[in-house]
Amino acid sequence: MRHFRHLTLAVMAALAIAPAAAFAQDTDATTATDTSVSADSASGKRFSVVGGYALSEPTRNPTIAGSRARVDGDGAATLSASYHINDNIAVEAWGAADKLGHRVSTAGGKAASVNSQPYALSGQYHFGTADKTVRPFVGLGYYEANYDGETAEPSGPLAGQRIGVETAKGAMATAGVDVNITPTWFARADVRYMQGKSDVKVDGIDAGEAELNPVVVGVGLGARF
Repeated sequence: MRHFRHLTLAVMAALAIAPAAAFAQDTDATTATDTSVSADSASGKRFSVVGGYALSEPTRNPTIAGSRARVDGDGAATLSASYHINDNIAVEAWGAADKLGHRVSTAGGKAASVNSQPYALSGQYHFGTADKTVRPFVGLGYYEANYDGETAEPSGPLAGQRIGVETAKGAMATAGVDVNITPTWFARADVRYMQGKSDVKVDGIDAGEAELNPVVVGVGLGARF
């Protein structure tokens, strides 16, 4: 949880200073002459990929078999690929490259563990020109999170019972910032909010509903071509 807070603060700080830095660069761009522009440019490059790491933290907790439960967050490597329709509009496919492990606890202690693996498709708008050093962006799309590895704690309140969590589906909102290092390479920080829910079953019988609505905070390194 401490690592999640630190990464969240770092990303939110980057998002906070991005608009001011972007506006400051507008003045520099208008004063530059044509002869000062590099032959290599980020403008016109239609594909980009980003590899990174993200921490996912649920913002809501489910009720399972009549008991209020708490679900811990986790981190995983992430990958994304985008097609840039133009310098400002992109379509992104994003997902966790590995499974996130979640500990499920009740008042009586650890009750179960479960894995999740989210993936999403979204449209994004990137502010400013392609060669600006700092480029904030926002996005809106659809996500799903697959759950597996549901295991009841042998000494917990669900011991000996079979647990199942259905795939979560819903909307995803994104805010982030790219920092151009070269016309090809850039660093990225982003925050994603996923809103969706899934049914929880115990021994095949509906036992509750999980609406975790996680916040996913990530950093990464990308390339465009």
